[in-house]
Amino acid sequence: MGLGSFFKRNNDKVEESHIEISNADCNGSSCEKCVIACPNNVLAKDGDDTVVGNAFACKHCRVCEAICPNDCITVN
Repeated sequence: MGLGSFFKRNNDKVEESHIEISNADCNGSSCEKCVIACPNNVLAKDGDDTVVGNAFACKHCRVCEAICPNDCITVN
């Protein structure tokens, strides 16, 4: 796997992965389903908040979106 695999390509432009997390609706420390389910360890906990720990590792599989019971995560 080359370095280019970690980036989303758009007409020869390289862009960072875009992951939005609404921590206002997130159950944070009592849930953690998205953090556990992410196959690439992109998400992490920071206190009671869920944060993007490594956006470049995101493969846009949307597992985090699917498993979130409160629909707090959006992957574009």
